[in-house]
Amino acid sequence: MNRHAYLECRVVKWNLIMLLSAFLFCSCLSEQISEFALTEVKEDEIHEVENEEVMLEDDFDPEDQEIFYPSREWQTVKPGQAVPAGLHMRLNLQTGKNEARIPDPENERNGMKYKKKERRLGKVNVDTSVYTPQELKKALAKFKEGVIKETAEEEKAKLEGIKQKFRAIDDLKKEFEELNMNIETDFEIMIKLINKFNSSSSSLDEKAAALNDLEYYVHQVDNAQNLLSLGALQLVINELNGTEAVLKELSAFVLGSALSSNPKVQVEAIEGGALQKLLLILGTEQSLPVKKKALFALSSMLRHFPYAQQQFLKRGGFQILRSFFREKGAEILRIRVVTLLYDMIMEKELLQDFDGDGEQMKEKIEQYKQVNLVPVIIEQSWCNIISDLLGMPEHDTREKVLKTMNLLIASCKEQYREDQKLNSTLTILRKEYEELVAEEQKAGEKDSYFRELLSSVNEILQSLR
Repeated sequence: MNRHAYLECRVVKWNLIMLLSAFLFCSCLSEQISEFALTEVKEDEIHEVENEEVMLEDDFDPEDQEIFYPSREWQTVKPGQAVPAGLHMRLNLQTGKNEARIPDPENERNGMKYKKKERRLGKVNVDTSVYTPQELKKALAKFKEGVIKETAEEEKAKLEGIKQKFRAIDDLKKEFEELNMNIETDFEIMIKLINKFNSSSSSLDEKAAALNDLEYYVHQVDNAQNLLSLGALQLVINELNGTEAVLKELSAFVLGSALSSNPKVQVEAIEGGALQKLLLILGTEQSLPVKKKALFALSSMLRHFPYAQQQFLKRGGFQILRSFFREKGAEILRIRVVTLLYDMIMEKELLQDFDGDGEQMKEKIEQYKQVNLVPVIIEQSWCNIISDLLGMPEHDTREKVLKTMNLLIASCKEQYREDQKLNSTLTILRKEYEELVAEEQKAGEKDSYFRELLSSVNEILQSLR
């Protein structure tokens, strides 16, 4: 072997030795865990707010960077500085800069501990309820595993069930379009009903149905006044003289509903002769349903309309209503007459003590003064006619009669004192209601209905002494 070959052999040998040494040195380094391995902190990776604890990982290989030297106090971390793992990090909201410090030993005793996992060394907040991305992924994976997958047939059956339960939007749109085309106002409907009622080609049933439907609409004040503008009010009034009982009954029903609390219709009706026609029905032989509806229309016309009350008295209206107290089977009409009488007396008494400011109210008060209601009641012996109704068994009827008698007690005192039957009836009623009041007290009822009736009886007896 020459000298040149010998030198080449030694160079190769030394290279092998150096490579082996480097390999062993790297292996030793890889087995060591540095407690303060360097980690680069990037600004866009910090999402925690001030004073929030973070966990740093030491799996970032450090480069030749400026090193951050921590202390127990908060220090600003400059961009690009390598921060040792295990430090407390925060974002200062006042300065907008990242800060770090060495953990406080007291915090370690208050729920903070070190956790070593493979090659990681950092702080774990055991009190927090926040999940890491890895934990969320595992939970979602388990959730997906627990979902029951439906077969194609089951999914198809489910869709069919939904289709049967709900209707297609296109079908609904078509129906709504059809409905919008058929929508009519009350005025248009009333025109059709009036035309059907007034048509000579309509049958009796069709006319009756038209009047029945028309009564529903005229309850509203505006619709009742539309009855005037259409000229239909006079048609209804004229039908009160008709020959068909059912049309006469329904015409009175429509008229009464239109007159209720509608002064404009009341004036037009009395000018159209409705009062005379209603009194004619009530004073002649008619069926009970026809008279009931006619009395309803008459009451609607007289209430709160003093001019109509004057005309009613002039035409002998109370004399006509007295006939109900002689007819058999007319008990319901008698109670309605007493109720009407009570309302008319109460209206006038309430306005006597009322000082009206407006001209219209003053005129109305003057009109009520011209309604001489009480003299007619005394002259036609209504005091005794009313008191005789106390013998009826219904408590509601007795209540209305007692209220009316209390209103008339000043005018009818002499007639009541001379009526021995009335005194006997009042004594019996007092005893009966005393027993009923005692039963109510035993039952613990606070609102005593019979106590009010007993009070009314006692007031009348006290006035007659």
